[in-house]
Amino acid sequence: MSDANVRIPAEARDRLAEIAAAEGLSLRAYLARMADTLLTPTERAERAEAARAALHAWNGYAPTPAEQDELDAELDRRLARAAAAR
Repeated sequence: MSDANVRIPAEARDRLAEIAAAEGLSLRAYLARMADTLLTPTERAERAEAARAALHAWNGYAPTPAEQDELDAELDRRLARAAAAR
């Protein structure tokens, strides 16, 4: 495996190194594991579409784009309310 250099602020590097060490990993191993577990935007979109298709096949749920926007707005309102309550 070839290595790559990534330039980030020293504070971010130090924080990631501390997190890695707490998990018994080197920073290199920690970042490699993180890269293996995170999804790209394309992968997230594919999973979301598969979930929508499965939900539709299971119970016929197929919201319109307007309904999705309304549901997203409601979720945003609830998250803002929960964050404000902290």
